[in-house]
Amino acid sequence: MSSPSHPYQDPSLSPAQRAEDLLSRLPLEDKAGLMFQPLATLGDFDTPGPIGYPSTRTLLERRINHFNILQARSAKELAQWANAVQAEVRRQPFGIPVTISSDPRHAFGNNPGTGLAAGPFSQWPEPLGFGALDDPELTERFGEVVRREYRAVGITLALHPQIDLATEPRWSRTGGTYGQSAATASRLGVAYVRGLQGEELGAGSVAAMGKHFPGGGPQLDGEDPHFAYGKEQVYPGGLWEMHLQPFKDVLAAGISQMMPYYGVPMGTEYEEVGFSFNREIVTDLLRRELGFDGIVCSDWGIIGATPWGVEHLSFEQRMVKALDAGIDQFGGEAIPGTLIGLVRSGEVNESRIDESARRLLREKFTLGLFDDPFVDAERAEIVVGAADAREEGLRAQTAAHTLLMNGTTKAHLPLERGISVYVEGMDPAALAGRANVVAAPEDADVAILRVAAPFEQRGVPGDLESFFHAGSIEFPAQDVEHVAAVASAAPTVVGVYLDRGAVLTPLLPHVDSLIAEFGASDEAFARVLFGEAEPLGRLPIELPSSTEAVEASRPDVPSDSVDPAFEYGFGLRYEHWQLRPQPTDAERSATTVSRRRGGRYRLDRTSIGLLLKDPDARAVLAEDMPELLDHPMLNVSLGMDVPSVVAMAGDRVDETRRQHLLSRLAAL
Repeated sequence: MSSPSHPYQDPSLSPAQRAEDLLSRLPLEDKAGLMFQPLATLGDFDTPGPIGYPSTRTLLERRINHFNILQARSAKELAQWANAVQAEVRRQPFGIPVTISSDPRHAFGNNPGTGLAAGPFSQWPEPLGFGALDDPELTERFGEVVRREYRAVGITLALHPQIDLATEPRWSRTGGTYGQSAATASRLGVAYVRGLQGEELGAGSVAAMGKHFPGGGPQLDGEDPHFAYGKEQVYPGGLWEMHLQPFKDVLAAGISQMMPYYGVPMGTEYEEVGFSFNREIVTDLLRRELGFDGIVCSDWGIIGATPWGVEHLSFEQRMVKALDAGIDQFGGEAIPGTLIGLVRSGEVNESRIDESARRLLREKFTLGLFDDPFVDAERAEIVVGAADAREEGLRAQTAAHTLLMNGTTKAHLPLERGISVYVEGMDPAALAGRANVVAAPEDADVAILRVAAPFEQRGVPGDLESFFHAGSIEFPAQDVEHVAAVASAAPTVVGVYLDRGAVLTPLLPHVDSLIAEFGASDEAFARVLFGEAEPLGRLPIELPSSTEAVEASRPDVPSDSVDPAFEYGFGLRYEHWQLRPQPTDAERSATTVSRRRGGRYRLDRTSIGLLLKDPDARAVLAEDMPELLDHPMLNVSLGMDVPSVVAMAGDRVDETRRQHLLSRLAAL
């Protein structure tokens, strides 16, 4: 083996020594390229990037070597693309390897701005479900699985954990948190970082990025600062320190990176500009007071899309202000040319670029990317979504269910095997071997309804805003009336998916049994319903009794609504529960599964993901709008309602054809 030509190529030296040597050799163009982390497209390097980003080839030509990726149809595809990118950058003069990053992708949520459904990866509850269990050991184990699966496909940076406190029940980012408790967020955040990084960051680690410093939960009116109407963070209860505490704890645990949020602190001692532009937050608080010398990456698009508090500044002035605040890397941006221009004009000193480039290079060396950035694509297919991890994820899904009401009728949980059930909101096939599924509630012993926390569909379908579940947490009157109508025909169990708070009060008079979940497959839900698993969760957030109670509460204060419907920490248990076996193949074949005919779906309240589980509906889609099934945004649109997704995918389809499709689906 030949000796290294330069010290940075010598693996016997420390990452800091290697980074310092390489930094001394890099031209400005390469140093500037380190400081950007845009979205990149899997596949051909010349394919235009997602949502307006340049192609991968253009990014590489700009010497950018941190890529955030979205969709992945298979582990092998992702691993092969990662290898191709690493091979391509080795042709550049210094061969700086690429750091590939990802938002969460091991659960159920589908939002290109926050996290992705599992796809080929093992599937677990949302972080809020881990908060319902408050089990650091399980959370660390989950982090280890994420590390194993990420590294197998070439991902070395996790844009998580999200350790904000969910103290405002309307906030659309609640599902990505561990709930409202600072103590729980600290315990689980530290455990998860340990699972991702190990005892210390090294060649087998995935670097963790904590977000959103110094705490993104106390949002005015529960709105989110991805959008101008949600940019204000407020602290009427004076609990700034409580929201900061989980970040202090993960910093002490050695987290590698930190992401400030978009929000503007209002009425505090700090400048009223977005946190990534705020020197008092990034340099004075995070760097000096808390002693953090890791990477600080801005949230995505602060220069061009979300420059809250500095809208009056020019594009270049915003960049200068963020650099002065202490930002090392611009998330979601791909404009090193602007930074190079600022250095050459004298507005930014090159030593300031060196400061950030040094940290970014040091992490690449620490992660082992300079020595061996390649992965085994065949092995990735075996490691990612392996059977043991899938079963672990399924057990976690079942355990996180939280029992809120348990009636005394036939809908008492766990349900008895062999009953007749009417179902909505899930694939009836999941109940095979457990119950006979009938087509109408009047014919059922028990009705089972799966619903999701309500939200207002906003924005233009396909735009970022349309993916956020925001606005009212009250169920529309038609939804309440529908539940009441079903419940009048049969004792009813309702399972509600909580990706944020919900006002359940109007449902309570009609429901016999009520159970909350935080990301669960139909199989996981069925196991809990029929006693093959026990619901062990306790509410990680308070569920208010009314919108008025929420409006009167303080956004930074947990459990601050008057007379809540269900208090934080509430959760019943099955009485005298004994584990029941899962149904055998013979039992599954002995039951009948009937699908409702006519009016099976209320399309404006049905997700496209649920519709795609129905073979009849899928056949209609394939016949009338095949382009929808191949649409590149479909995988991140599964939680959106059917008309919105049809409008997004069929933007070049005439209105007559769209309405024909919707009519056929409504008639199923």
